[in-house]
Amino acid sequence: MFTHAIVRKPGKNFAMGLTSHKKKAPNYERVVKQHKNYIRELESVGFELTILEPLEDFPDAWFVEDTAVVTPEIAVITNPGAASRNGEKESIATALADFREIVHLKTPGTLDGGDVLMVGTHFFIGISQRTNREGAAQLGHILEGYGYTWAMVPVVNGLHFKSNVNYLGRDTLLMTEDYTDLQELRGYKKIIAPPEESAACNILPVNDRLMIPSGFPLTRKKIESLKIEIIELDMSEAQKMDGGLTCLSLRF
Repeated sequence: MFTHAIVRKPGKNFAMGLTSHKKKAPNYERVVKQHKNYIRELESVGFELTILEPLEDFPDAWFVEDTAVVTPEIAVITNPGAASRNGEKESIATALADFREIVHLKTPGTLDGGDVLMVGTHFFIGISQRTNREGAAQLGHILEGYGYTWAMVPVVNGLHFKSNVNYLGRDTLLMTEDYTDLQELRGYKKIIAPPEESAACNILPVNDRLMIPSGFPLTRKKIESLKIEIIELDMSEAQKMDGGLTCLSLRF
């Protein structure tokens, strides 16, 4: 059961952040409204929130998950794979120092929290454009010291591992088709999002409930078979910046 979350408000220049999308430009007023709804829903399921102000020099800073990996014992400050995001680390380390012992990953290792999925006492660490094998190994060795297991997993499509694969609970993973045959994911039940609904895979389990992005009815119908209470949120503006529900908070 998680009790606390750290979030950061999006800055007015959030649309200047890194993105591969070429869709309609993100809207600041809309993203502020969506972010407030996200905060409200986290509070409604029992989270106490630390709400950080925007870092105007770092338009991607509202995607706080990429800057740290938090376990019940420790907070690991990452070394983001995009050099433009390295300046976000100090602020996150300060916010987490009230709750956890802090450890930092070191260059040449790079790692984004969006590539790290915790399933029970096991961690999947995606090897992507942002996370290299050195960064994954550093994190893995830290986690081993606290009794966790881990495995590197190739990110075969999308920005981050959790852009494509997330844990629904009940030994079930939600994923895109590209990940169904990965050896590292064998042994789990799988729900496969249709190709046209790949963005639906960025979902967030929160204390016996499940936050899902709106606009993906086929995937929602599949998830409903698990009989988990669903909270549906509009994430259109985060999606335009290659983000989603998992990216917007650190939960512990």
